[in-house]
Amino acid sequence: MTPATLPLSAAAAATALIGLAVLVVLIGRWRSPKKDSPHHHQHYKVPERDENLQENPLYRRVSAYVASLASIEDSDFANLFSTKSNEYSLRPDPDQTVRDSFLGADLSWTFHASNNASSRSFVLTVRKRDRRRILRPYLQHIQAVSDEIELKRREIRLYTTSGSPDGRWRSIPFTHPSTIETVAMDQDLKNRVRTDLESFLKNRQYYHRLGRVWKRSYLLYGPSGTGKSSFVAAMARFLNYDVYDFDLSRIISGGGDSDLKSLLIGTTPRSLIVVEDLDRYLNRSEDVDLSTVLNFMDGIVSCCGEERVMVFTMNSRDNVDPAILRPGRLDSHVYFPLCNFTAFKTLASSYLGLKDHKLYPQVEEVFSAGGSLSPAEVGEILIANRGSPSRAIKTVICALQHSGKASAVKIGGRRLFDGGPAAAEVVEEETVGLMCAEGPPALREIKKLYGLLKRGGSRKESVSAPVSGPLTVS
Repeated sequence: MTPATLPLSAAAAATALIGLAVLVVLIGRWRSPKKDSPHHHQHYKVPERDENLQENPLYRRVSAYVASLASIEDSDFANLFSTKSNEYSLRPDPDQTVRDSFLGADLSWTFHASNNASSRSFVLTVRKRDRRRILRPYLQHIQAVSDEIELKRREIRLYTTSGSPDGRWRSIPFTHPSTIETVAMDQDLKNRVRTDLESFLKNRQYYHRLGRVWKRSYLLYGPSGTGKSSFVAAMARFLNYDVYDFDLSRIISGGGDSDLKSLLIGTTPRSLIVVEDLDRYLNRSEDVDLSTVLNFMDGIVSCCGEERVMVFTMNSRDNVDPAILRPGRLDSHVYFPLCNFTAFKTLASSYLGLKDHKLYPQVEEVFSAGGSLSPAEVGEILIANRGSPSRAIKTVICALQHSGKASAVKIGGRRLFDGGPAAAEVVEEETVGLMCAEGPPALREIKKLYGLLKRGGSRKESVSAPVSGPLTVS
């Protein structure tokens, strides 16, 4: 290679590199406007209120949705809120942008607010080439997510007309702690009830396709103290529904059928409508308008509202008109029996932390011999003796023995007296272990305590109860 050709080759190489760099820049400029230029984006404003100052429901949904996006943590400025001691949320500051993606498209939300916050809005930015493909599905996605967020955040409330001067609904926070998980209940039946409730929640379109109103009704029946009211509370917490307590005897006697319809119309979606002791109302000596009750259960007015669950409780179905019990008015029947040995073990595990005990064979024997107590009565005994599991179990055995149905059971080398009208006393002896003797009425005091608690609870069972039996679904 001659010296004359070397500079020419270097110049050609330099020219080629410059040309390549220019090409890269041009390609970048050609691509970037489609991503960043405002001419290639569509903007949608979601104001908080319309021109008539009415609330825009979409604004509330968008606000909840944007606050749930993980990318809000990347904003330069965000507002931190705490609604409860262990719950925190972020809200964007004015003029801050929060990015999102949906079906492969990039989107962003920008929050705008006037100086005095009298006018607030969110602006959605989306590429024009994506808007037709994703806008409607994206808005439906926002609605679904915001509904789920609202359902988790909303406070359950108990509505009643008791004490209301005008007979209208009044509400208080619903704080009953019972849940499906904590209720002492036959596990198979518990699973079937949970599955039935979950199926109801997820099948709105299925109900509509069948031409049926999206609501469901349950009958909980069994002796007093078996946990029907506690299970109602567990259902409300599982569904996250408000509770409306209907006292038919007072409502119908006060305002008749029209007042009952008015109160029914006043209930909201996502509500649990509860009527307790329906059999007691139907079996009153005075005349009862059966048609009013039937129309309340599945008449035209009751079908005007959706996303509702109606729950009726009874002590017994035996003397109830079959028209009340037919499918369509009562879809599912759940029986709550008196305590049995399996239920006792569940209660002992919950109240005393026991998985097994040396006295369990004797407990099983006295149950098999016909001993009978309600779960609430057993629960009160366990609570009163929670400091000594052995004493608690011995007291339960004595209470079962003197329930009037059980025969004598050997414990610690001695036999318990046959059940009878006399109350039982637990007597501890070193050589005997346990015997039940006629004397100071310990059992009577326990029953008296439970009676006071029951009356003070306004017909509400105070202890979560074990249940077993069929769940019938039409």
